[in-house]
Parts: sequence; structure tokens; C-alpha cells
Amino acid sequence: MGGLAAVLTSLSYIPQVRKALPRGSTKDLSLRMLVALTSGLGLWGAYGLFKGDWIIVLANSIGCALTATVLGCKIRDIGGEGSA
Repeated sequence: MGGLAAVLTSLSYIPQVRKALPRGSTKDLSLRMLVALTSGLGLWGAYGLFKGDWIIVLANSIGCALTATVLGCKIRDIGGEGSA
């Protein structure tokens, strides 16, 4: 059950990543929320390492990587706002 939950929650970020990839597509996303979510997922991954729970590590590492991608797109778009 934990494995299925991990797969579903980890992969739930893929549609957001696909929407964020085109330039200028992240204007409706909160930078603070993305920073908090990415940080939280990274901390959950570290907690999983500490506890030796590889499902927690894997699920949160994947989620962290995907949200970090969206965060990177948001930062890219913030930097490009003045150059249009």
C-alpha cells in the first residue's frame, strides 16, 4: 500500500512539470509555495534516510526532483519577465 501511495504522489507532479516547461508558463504559481514544497520534500527524503525507510526516500526524492524542476522554471520565468 505504501509503495502504491508513493508512486501516485510522486508521479502526480509530472503534469505540472509538463505545463511549466514552456517559457512564461509559471506566472500563476507561487514562488514561496514552490520553495516550501521542494524544501519539505527534500527534508522528508532526509528523514527517510535517517529512518532507513526507502519508500519514503524514493517517493520524496522523485517528488523533490520534479518540484525542483518546476521551481527552476519559475525562477527562469521571473528572470525573463523584463526581457520581453
